[in-house]
Amino acid sequence: MARSETNPELRQHTARGLGTVPSETVQAAETLLPAGAGALSGLRSGPGSETQARRLCFPPPAPSLPVGTQPGFRDAGDVQTNLRSQGQGPGSQTGRYEVLTLPARTVEAAGTAGRDRLRWAPPCQQPATNRAPVTALLPPRLEGPWISTGCEVRPGPEFLTRSYTFFPGRLFRAYQFYYRDPLCRDPAHSLVIKGKVRLRRASWVTRGATEADYHLHKAGIVFHSRHALLDITGRLDRTQASQDCAQQLPPARAWVPGALYELLSARAERNCMAALGFTMHELSLVRVQRRLQPQPRAGPRLVEELYLGDIHTDQAERRHYRPTGYQRPLQSALHHAWPCPACGLLARSDEHHPPVLPAQTALPLHLGGRWVSPRCEVRPAVLFLTRLFTFHGHNRSWEGYYHHFSDPACRQPTFTVYAAGRYTRGTPSTKVLGGTELVFQVTKARVTPMDQATTAMLNFSEPSSCGGPGTWSLGTERDVTATNGCLPLGIRLPHMEYELFRMEQDPLGQSLLFIGQRPTDGSSPDTPEKRPTSYQAPLVLCSGVAGDSSQPPPHRPLLQTPLLHSGGRCPHGAPLLLLLLVLSLAFLQWL
Repeated sequence: MARSETNPELRQHTARGLGTVPSETVQAAETLLPAGAGALSGLRSGPGSETQARRLCFPPPAPSLPVGTQPGFRDAGDVQTNLRSQGQGPGSQTGRYEVLTLPARTVEAAGTAGRDRLRWAPPCQQPATNRAPVTALLPPRLEGPWISTGCEVRPGPEFLTRSYTFFPGRLFRAYQFYYRDPLCRDPAHSLVIKGKVRLRRASWVTRGATEADYHLHKAGIVFHSRHALLDITGRLDRTQASQDCAQQLPPARAWVPGALYELLSARAERNCMAALGFTMHELSLVRVQRRLQPQPRAGPRLVEELYLGDIHTDQAERRHYRPTGYQRPLQSALHHAWPCPACGLLARSDEHHPPVLPAQTALPLHLGGRWVSPRCEVRPAVLFLTRLFTFHGHNRSWEGYYHHFSDPACRQPTFTVYAAGRYTRGTPSTKVLGGTELVFQVTKARVTPMDQATTAMLNFSEPSSCGGPGTWSLGTERDVTATNGCLPLGIRLPHMEYELFRMEQDPLGQSLLFIGQRPTDGSSPDTPEKRPTSYQAPLVLCSGVAGDSSQPPPHRPLLQTPLLHSGGRCPHGAPLLLLLLVLSLAFLQWL
């Protein structure tokens, strides 16, 4: 899609602004009434609050949590405060917490077929006033088991699931299960990696992250088929180190199912991980978050997520790359999203018994409707953003908003890019099974500076490089099509990108759209050879239906009331219920 990444000058400005690693936006969470009181029982009124009718569109308030920030630390023991959180039972944990806010998912009170029920759907727009609390743990608490919630796709492509366990004393054990198919049902080989990790300090590059050091003690591999053995040995080149590693692996004719072959031993000073293209640099960047997953008929469910460093899109660079972004998060095996068909399988797996994920129905790609980021996204080179796309299937045109921010909670906007164009009919990918290849053309773009620094930078740029003559002003959108884009922001027009798309449904039946991962070096996939082989964080369908070929929706302001999954605002159904709730809440205030 449109490339709205910043140039080195703007990245340096951003890095300077983060030099002191200021604390992230902190917001105290509201107190939640008992879960048995019902999903709407958390409604409140008060000065400055919205009307009760508007509040019905949003999720119930979250449990109150202690608030704190810690800009830097030497180790996990430097700061200790007690936290007693809902769903954890008796006891307490140590650590500082900062409460961040991310876009909330709206509630639709649907009265159909004579019954009223709640259905959660994401907002199409993301106003800063509508936020669901997410807590970032500083320093991160890693202890415990963490697992993938589904099949992951890494650049290559590589299809895998992960199961990591962190023990007291900083020790860890990591299982990585690799597969031959995008549904993770045909195991190829498994890695078991043991070592030690030490948290160092808050990252000076990626705001909100923690830098860490790790040391590997042992690593082994189990081949689940002869074909997998041949594939791995085929990665070895003719260097002496690779030839030495080849001796650690059996010949294909001597393959034994379930046998564990050692790849790394710190005691024996043997390491074949790098020669085979395996690294654990993901452990050098860490972030732990807690959020509340809305439950239609019960109280919110606590979900803990572990974000580890991203994987370089160029396999040749992985050995030396140090992450500045994240890959798909792992979730706590004790506090994960529900339902999660893969979670139990991964929690019980080991290198000899890789999980075989449940079968899923493949969804054909039919672009249509409006798709939005469900949360703040982090990309390499210190980029925080959210995306909103609209696809018009009737004429294969698209438009998108890229909202850029300076903080990992996406609450401090820097600039917004609007882009539009057309796309080709998709064809199944022969390289990435399950994906669809398309070509996107970007023909129009508009830019809105959202902070003083970006506004000043655009005003000091050459007039012919971004928007023509005239003065940029804060919050005012300008068309940059006539100047062939905006050079200071790295936008070029007209522009063509070779894309990879995939569509699927989560266990709750919500439609997800995966778009190809951007190259780590900041370049654009403007040639077929640079087409992505993995995906970014998914977008969720927020209005219309997948495959909708209706006419384009009318233009709406960026901060308009969020749309619901059905494409409307707050439902008009059940007005009597709404009135009774308002009256009852007003009555309770006088008691």
